Amino acid sequence: MVFDFFEGRKKVIVAMIHVGALPGTPLYDADGGMQALIDGARSDAEKLKAAGVDAVMFGNENDRPYVFKAPPQGIAAFTTVINAVTRDLGLPFGVNYLWDPVASTAIGASVGANFVREIFTGLFASDMGLWEPSAAKAAELRRNLGRQDMKMLFNINAEFAHSLDQRPIALRAKSAVFSSLADAILVSGPVTGQPADHSDLSKVKEALPDTPVFANTGVNIDSVGDVLAVADGAIVGSHFKYDGDTWKSVDADRARRFMDKVNALR
Repeated sequence: MVFDFFEGRKKVIVAMIHVGALPGTPLYDADGGMQALIDGARSDAEKLKAAGVDAVMFGNENDRPYVFKAPPQGIAAFTTVINAVTRDLGLPFGVNYLWDPVASTAIGASVGANFVREIFTGLFASDMGLWEPSAAKAAELRRNLGRQDMKMLFNINAEFAHSLDQRPIALRAKSAVFSSLADAILVSGPVTGQPADHSDLSKVKEALPDTPVFANTGVNIDSVGDVLAVADGAIVGSHFKYDGDTWKSVDADRARRFMDKVNALR
């Protein structure tokens, strides 16, 4: 069992709900407004639940260009969407506000999330500039908000970035658990929708046999068997969309076929 809220399931699948661009960002649909964001997220959530995923995670992937510090209007809108969609969802869920670990933790705590994902540790050269997150600030906030039960999932090799820490990935993962209190480790590919290096995934899991390790990007119906042979679970976003396109809505048939294969594997 990975975490208690998965109710004994093994090899769990967390499906992404990519909320539409939030107010204040360049791609925000002002005509559709907040209702369009809620309706879109709710539709994806319902299709993913019907397909049988183990959990969902809300992300703001559409807020391009990405920033390191979440603006107030983004935090407010994201919180509103999540509260509206999860009211009757009946699934474990997580939160990830790109690329702000403190905002992600605050939102997750306030909406009752089971887990939060972000880049919490490391130093990166990225599309957004020099990237230096603070695991300590996020962990302190989680405690101050009384949400020690909310798990923190550490993405240790950020998309759209290159780590300036030259230690091997397995050592960085082990260090994140030891020094920064990571509840789980996520291994990513270079950008959204591209797979993690399988050898990286294997090295991290070998180094952390007692810590949940997830593949974070690029998992599809053809690769999921190999991924779950090593990892404790996978976070799946793009593959569940029409044509496997990150920016489209969830394709119910693709999601169902994927989960049928996962259920056969486990």
